[in-house]
Amino acid sequence: MTKIADLRKNYTQAGLLESDVLADPFDQFQLWFDQALAADILEPNAMTIATVTADGKPSARIVLLKAIDDRGFIFYTNYNSQKGIELQHCPYAALVFLWGDLERQVRIEGQIEFVSEAEATTYFHSRPVSSQLGAWASAQSTIIDDRSVLEQRLHQLETEYQDREIPKPPHWGGVRVIPQEIEFWQGRPSRLHDRIRYQLVAGKWQIDRLAP
Repeated sequence: MTKIADLRKNYTQAGLLESDVLADPFDQFQLWFDQALAADILEPNAMTIATVTADGKPSARIVLLKAIDDRGFIFYTNYNSQKGIELQHCPYAALVFLWGDLERQVRIEGQIEFVSEAEATTYFHSRPVSSQLGAWASAQSTIIDDRSVLEQRLHQLETEYQDREIPKPPHWGGVRVIPQEIEFWQGRPSRLHDRIRYQLVAGKWQIDRLAP
């Protein structure tokens, strides 16, 4: 039986030098994201989002990135969920993308804002009908007796909206993480990994190398 402590991987695929990176971290992220897509990585838009509870405890889970604009990284959620409530209490979050096949990681930290109703509604109606109904069927993060509660509620909604447009739930919408810091991590041999950090200083992106 393999011991967890003995699990090791020597990272050898690539390096990341200051001369390699683009001046704008959004451009650098898009470059790496496109390469993750080309590498056929499973759900390259999957990201960990860390939030903080009202009593200061960290809380994390995986969500899916759904858009990038010139201000930040956007995902959608139920605002009454645990993460939604935590973000209303403390409007800061951290994101982590891990693209293991490329030996890469991206860390993002920043303030959040909730996207406009118009933007959220447009995205909501672009989703598959099953996903639209699911947003109504699940009171996310609440305790339910068993799975049949969800299935019965979904069946009711399918009947109710069979020939009607499904409205966006008022408690459902988008969250934009506006980065103040973005770090690009590239695995290297001997654990001497490359870490290039972009930090927003006086409205401009400052680029630094961090020790691994």
